[in-house]
Amino acid sequence: MNKLLVEFLGTLFFVFIIVSIGHPIAIGAALTLAILLGAKISGGHFNPAVSVAMTMAGKLPVNDLLLYVGSQVAGAVVALQLKKHLK
Repeated sequence: MNKLLVEFLGTLFFVFIIVSIGHPIAIGAALTLAILLGAKISGGHFNPAVSVAMTMAGKLPVNDLLLYVGSQVAGAVVALQLKKHLK
């Protein structure tokens, strides 16, 4: 459960920075910060493509893949809705 929460919050933060600021340095700093904070708990994927790659490499169990992707998609959707409501 903690892994999924970290993936949700990290993706939310990362996507929110992308849609709010959009500057490459800010995006890189946000992703770096999210990975540094979440890597020990969830692996710090924050992107379905990374989760698929980690599953293919045998570092993420297949059973966890859909849960990770679901958490990441939910985080991205919440970030987009949050940005929309803050306009």
